[in-house]
Amino acid sequence: MIPTLLGVAALVFFLLRVVPGDIVELKYAGAGVYAPKEALARERAQLGLDQPLWRQFAVWIGGFTRLDFGTSMWTGRPITYEIGIRLELSIELALMATFIAILISVPLGTLAAVKQDTWIDYFVRIFSIAGLAIPSFWLGIVIILAFVIYFRWLPPLTFTSFWVDPKANLSQLIWPALAVGYRYSAVATRMTRSTVLEVLREDYIRTARAKGLWERAVLIRHALKNALLPVITVIGLEFAFLVGGLVVTEQVFNLNGIGKLFVEAISQRDYTMVQSLVVLTSFVFIFVNFLVDLINACLDPRIRYQ
Repeated sequence: MIPTLLGVAALVFFLLRVVPGDIVELKYAGAGVYAPKEALARERAQLGLDQPLWRQFAVWIGGFTRLDFGTSMWTGRPITYEIGIRLELSIELALMATFIAILISVPLGTLAAVKQDTWIDYFVRIFSIAGLAIPSFWLGIVIILAFVIYFRWLPPLTFTSFWVDPKANLSQLIWPALAVGYRYSAVATRMTRSTVLEVLREDYIRTARAKGLWERAVLIRHALKNALLPVITVIGLEFAFLVGGLVVTEQVFNLNGIGKLFVEAISQRDYTMVQSLVVLTSFVFIFVNFLVDLINACLDPRIRYQ
């Protein structure tokens, strides 16, 4: 995990310096103020951009090892503060979308496998293909329009924490979570159907049926437990992606999360913010993969480490 994070940190640091654009020039251009070269050089020196790249990288990595992400070059506020006020929203939305995806995918995928080549199977496959074909942000726009036209409902303009007002929090996040959860349940549904079908053809399933076990016990205790291993991997990766990949959905539902902060930081050439966000997203991916490995080891004794 540590070498991967160091590699990501080095890659994003040096690639950002290759991208054209200068945060100092963008600041003055946004304010509509003409600045002489001396003022630009003084501002770059204040931000530490006049130092050699190796020194900038060493200072940034040194602070990162102390969990000091530095300050935003654009706002001047600590990066931990900028991320902290948005992280709760993104994590909660990702958890809700993942929970909805699990509720949809596992029962439907299993049912489609058990009822293979029946109208139920065809319906589930059409349902999952539609989820793959429909973008989540488009579905979000349709949901908003439907509620505005038929129920005169508008999503709240400001984010309310679950611990402050659960009702207001859920009323704001349930619809984007449903739009995104349906989109990502499609992949898990198809994976569940394929793996359950494969497991149902195994010899030990035939043996369990020959011993006279109930079909429900065969399906839940013997087939589904082994079939869920690749499904858990897919769901884990989708959750990791959702933490920082809901840019358009957050824009549609007016949610100020990590994805929106990502876009703003890149457009403003805020080097320190982009670097911290990329490393944070990479850490989430790596950590979720680690948890998935542990869960797989708990479900399948054959891959447990001694």
